[in-house]
Amino acid sequence: MKLSLPSWSRPKPTPMTFEHSMLRTATLCLIAFGAVMVYSASSGTSLLNGGGDSSMYLKRYLMSAAVGLIALGYFSRNGVAAAKRYTPVLLVVSIAGLLLVLVPGFGVQANGARRWLGAGPLQIQPSEIAKLALVLYSAGLIAAKPKRIRSLKGVRPLLLVAATMALLIIVEPDLGTAIVISLTLGALLVVSGVKLRHLGTLFGSLILCVLLLALLEPYRRARLTAFLDPWADAHGSGFQSVQAMIAIGSGGPFGVGLGQSVQKLFYLPEAHTDMILAVIGEELGFVGIAGVLFLYGMIAYAGLRAARMARDLYSKLLAAGITSVILIQATVNFFAVLGVLPLTGVPLPFISYGNSNLVVLLAGMGILINVAQRPAAKAKLRLVNEDRKKDADSRDRGRRDRRTRGAGAGGRRRAAG
Repeated sequence: MKLSLPSWSRPKPTPMTFEHSMLRTATLCLIAFGAVMVYSASSGTSLLNGGGDSSMYLKRYLMSAAVGLIALGYFSRNGVAAAKRYTPVLLVVSIAGLLLVLVPGFGVQANGARRWLGAGPLQIQPSEIAKLALVLYSAGLIAAKPKRIRSLKGVRPLLLVAATMALLIIVEPDLGTAIVISLTLGALLVVSGVKLRHLGTLFGSLILCVLLLALLEPYRRARLTAFLDPWADAHGSGFQSVQAMIAIGSGGPFGVGLGQSVQKLFYLPEAHTDMILAVIGEELGFVGIAGVLFLYGMIAYAGLRAARMARDLYSKLLAAGITSVILIQATVNFFAVLGVLPLTGVPLPFISYGNSNLVVLLAGMGILINVAQRPAAKAKLRLVNEDRKKDADSRDRGRRDRRTRGAGAGGRRRAAG
């Protein structure tokens, strides 16, 4: 005997919107492509360095992707509600983590920077958590009192939190992530409707601070001069930029073939992380780079459309902020690898090897998908208006019928009299 639940007790499946489908498709395609390219960019050096395991970074990437997809699944079902609930926790954890990485004995140092907590392959980067925490905090603060954006005094708490995060990240040092956080805050202020003169003041202050920080540190000055003319010191400060140009130039329209890159073998530093776009350009050519751009374009279109159609201000700001984090990070990485911006060490979203970055962005994508799949307020209003119009039409028809019947009866009575 086959038992079945009554129709009223069965859980109704959440309708999948067009934006939901686009976001999920683009994300899964980027992860699959990232796994292939991480293995291609790292297998040779991992084997030649004496590790004996050519798939070491691929395994770590897949483990991070698995954790991130679990987070994506959770937040895609409970995104907006969970975001409100976990915002204070994430904010405290991110700032505490940014402080701990600077303490000797807690922070893990690599390549002259302290950016990680943990040991061995199990390391987290608090600055990546700070990106998402700032978006959640900003959305909640502005949505709770939208009029605060009319003046810089109103957004002072937000600017104070963002400045604290940015300064702690710069001390690590990690100027690239600090720039991404600052630009994301700017994007959120634009969406919330901040006045242009206030935005201009903040943007001018940001540019001035970046220039001062770049000129004060010798290695940042070297990166700036290398950006202006990398070939002047092709074996020193301009080495990474030059090797990236050679890789992309060697690829041509269609590339030299998957796995056939030469520059990734000890010529291109950090080939599987920040410079993975150069390997894509060499192996898959302009077509490969254009394909990556197309996938980010899908995220941009669907994410901004989800923000526009969101049913409340908080959801709108969440969608706009998370989309901005992904797009700004991708833009900074693209421009740095192509030589349009100085090298900043910002990874390519969903493709570059980076455990914390991948997990955090996938969790953020889950929140974005949750916003995209919630019914738009306009659609609800349109249905309500249509129902009201139908009810009004039916009432009008009823009144006309009653008048007609009344007039007919009166005529018959007059004829009978």
